[in-house]
Amino acid sequence: MTTALITGATAGIGAAFAGRLARSGYQLVLVARDTERLERSAADLRGRFGVEVEVLGADLATDRGIADVEARLSDGDRPVDLLVNNAGFGNRGAFSAVPLQDELDMLKVHIEAVLRLTTAALPGMRERGRGAVVNVASVAAFLPRGTYGASKAWVVSFTQGVMRDLGGTGVRLMALCPGFTRTEFHQRAGMGTDNIPGWGWLSAERVVDEAMRDLARGRSVSVPSKRYKLAVAIARVLPSGGLGGVSSRAARSYRTN
Repeated sequence: MTTALITGATAGIGAAFAGRLARSGYQLVLVARDTERLERSAADLRGRFGVEVEVLGADLATDRGIADVEARLSDGDRPVDLLVNNAGFGNRGAFSAVPLQDELDMLKVHIEAVLRLTTAALPGMRERGRGAVVNVASVAAFLPRGTYGASKAWVVSFTQGVMRDLGGTGVRLMALCPGFTRTEFHQRAGMGTDNIPGWGWLSAERVVDEAMRDLARGRSVSVPSKRYKLAVAIARVLPSGGLGGVSSRAARSYRTN
């Protein structure tokens, strides 16, 4: 049986990955901070799809949490064939208004955890000659705006660089860069979304469906939906100074609760 480990698996894109993979017959390892909620998700997936689901409570903003997931990924007797590094969060407000520790916690989850968990998963995958890692980034990776966008830009660059190093091994890496997606992300960060037009939103299920198709095609970056593909293409050719101005104005108009 093929096994997938998903971080941030209780809601949004992580939960959509869990449902999609369970429907395809994957055994699952679900990782998140809220163990009680994980258990409910696991019971639901077992009941609906008849797959084995393991629960691993871990806070990836801590060394202990990352180490617990590293140990599971390194277990050669229970190999993980697909790692989805999905856990993440945003901080409300301008850079100068966010406490430094909150920014450091974000970097721990978005960068250190992704680095360490990918590093833990790859040796077994290379030895078996197969496997994949999906690192969830964001279209914000292409906008020079704040710690969130900078951390997601690191995810994209890291993923593409490691993917090149793994050529010919049978192991694939892909950075998933969704735009606005209907999840709990903004609510948890205390961000209002009333001024985001309806056409700007994607469903988590659509994001995951397009991600799985792009992974099967061997792409190193997946940007779901044509509208966001166009936005990223424009962002890549605009001068960074002008783009920074656009993103700053957008941020000022982005209301918070």
